[in-house]
Amino acid sequence: MSHIHRQLRGRSMQRAAFLFMPLLTVLPAQAEGLPDPVEAGWQGKPVCEMLRDDNTMRVFRCTFAPGIGHERHFHATHFGYALSGGTMRITDASGTREVTLKTGSSFFSDGIPWHEVVNIGETEVSYLMIEPK
Repeated sequence: MSHIHRQLRGRSMQRAAFLFMPLLTVLPAQAEGLPDPVEAGWQGKPVCEMLRDDNTMRVFRCTFAPGIGHERHFHATHFGYALSGGTMRITDASGTREVTLKTGSSFFSDGIPWHEVVNIGETEVSYLMIEPK
C-alpha cells in the first residue's frame, strides 16, 4: 500500500486532528535553509500561487504541467486536496517512488522535512494546500 493510500485511509481522524492543531511545527529542514513550497519553484519559475495568508492559515495552489516539478523543499503541517490528479515521481529521505493521485482525493501530513517531485504523467497535476498557523 502506498504512502498516499495509507494517508487517505486514515484521513477522517487526521481531518479531526487538523482542526485542533495549535501552531505549525518548526521542522529541522527550515534550519537547513530549504525553501517552503511557495518559495520553491522549478528551474527558476514559480509553481505555487498564494491564495490566502492570514493569522490562521496559508492556502496555496501548486500546478505542474507534464514534465514540470517542484525543487527540493520542506512542508509544514498541511492538508492537501488534488484539484486535478496525475502521476508524480517523489524523492525524499526514504527513496524515490511513483504516486498516482486521483482528482478529488485528499491527504494530511504532520510535515515533510524535504522532498522533490516531478510530474511524470501526461496530464496537468494541481494541488490545493492548506497550512494551519
